[in-house]
Amino acid sequence: MAMLKRDEMPTPIGGQSELNALLGRGSEFDGKLTFEGTVRIDGKFTGTIVTNDVLVVGEGAKVSAEITCGTLIVHGEVQGNVRAKVLIELHQPARVRGNLETPALMIEKGVIFEGQCKMEGIGAQKPGLQPV
Repeated sequence: MAMLKRDEMPTPIGGQSELNALLGRGSEFDGKLTFEGTVRIDGKFTGTIVTNDVLVVGEGAKVSAEITCGTLIVHGEVQGNVRAKVLIELHQPARVRGNLETPALMIEKGVIFEGQCKMEGIGAQKPGLQPV
């Protein structure tokens, strides 16, 4: 398992820096992941990820999943649609292929993003509108 220095780990919103789980480099997982708190993926993941909290995709990680989360922080590769209730951060050298739905998006220079982004309607439904 890859060892992480505390100063190398991104600090999620709200100042929480405790890591609840880690899928380290060289690890591969196929299935459904649900969790509370902060989880970091540095290996390969395929499937579905569901949480209201923070998912960190480390540099070198390859995630192919439909993701529903609170906050997503990406340094590696993500393929699939993402719905984040709070924020999506894409840090160089991230590569993201899929549609993003979030109220707040940050993309650093050098990131590759292929897809569409929707930045409204995540929190509360507007009166008279029905979900699609």
